[in-house]
Amino acid sequence: MGSSPITVTDATFQSEVLDSDKPVLVDFWAEWCGPCRMVAPVLAEIAKEHGDRLTIAKLNIDENPKIARQYRILSIPTMSIFADGQVKKSIVGAKPKSAILSDLAEFIA
Repeated sequence: MGSSPITVTDATFQSEVLDSDKPVLVDFWAEWCGPCRMVAPVLAEIAKEHGDRLTIAKLNIDENPKIARQYRILSIPTMSIFADGQVKKSIVGAKPKSAILSDLAEFIA
């Protein structure tokens, strides 16, 4: 059931996220971002608990600027849920696990 977050890049974004057969939450983050580091363990827990229904992916915006620009990521952490190749919802800023799970409810039900 459980899984770990995967790392995606500009090169693998299409195959890992847009072509996925299940919803993918992409965590747009950077090494220097304190709130990103706070939310990372929460996303790892969610991946373990709900990995059968939702893939958690991490994209470092400093190393992969093309995708960050394409989706107009202006502040981080931004967590965007992709389904059927499109952004269905975005969560901006670090939030507690309960709030993130609430935002994800329709995708992990």
